[in-house]
Amino acid sequence: MKKSLLEINQIPECAVELAGQLVKRVEWPERRLAMAEVTLALLDGNARIAEKVFGWGRATVELGLKELQAGIVCINDLSRRRKPKIEEKCPKLLADIRLIMDPNSQAKSHLRTPLSYTNMTAKAVRTALLESGWSEAVLPGVRTISNILDRQDYRLRRVEKSQVQKKRHGPTRSSKM
Repeated sequence: MKKSLLEINQIPECAVELAGQLVKRVEWPERRLAMAEVTLALLDGNARIAEKVFGWGRATVELGLKELQAGIVCINDLSRRRKPKIEEKCPKLLADIRLIMDPNSQAKSHLRTPLSYTNMTAKAVRTALLESGWSEAVLPGVRTISNILDRQDYRLRRVEKSQVQKKRHGPTRSSKM
């Protein structure tokens, strides 16, 4: 039976657990270097075994090993990885949605909140946008328009009709005494 690299190097299981816990406490990109150093010290620089023993990504460990070897740290710009929202790509869409929604929505005046309540659905907004000249190919789907309405604090509720205060005629209970 073939011995594992941990058995060959006589590394106890508690040392493996401790190294894994310590690496988790390090922030990126230094964590990648810490992974590489642990892999070099305990596993003879084998990223595949580090993946199996610690559960780290093999590509991450390999990149850390290359960074250690070259002395240059690779910087990841994670903020640029996200997909831009449709409002960012097409700000005119947001302006047109507001033109459609504002006459059909109201805010409760006694609640100091930015929420606007409307009786218009996302499907109705999409239909109104199509009628106002937007093409089917450019316009997002109903679910995306629903997400836009949520982000702009429009909530689908029945719009309250204004209540007229009724005037009371005649004697009140307190005047009978």
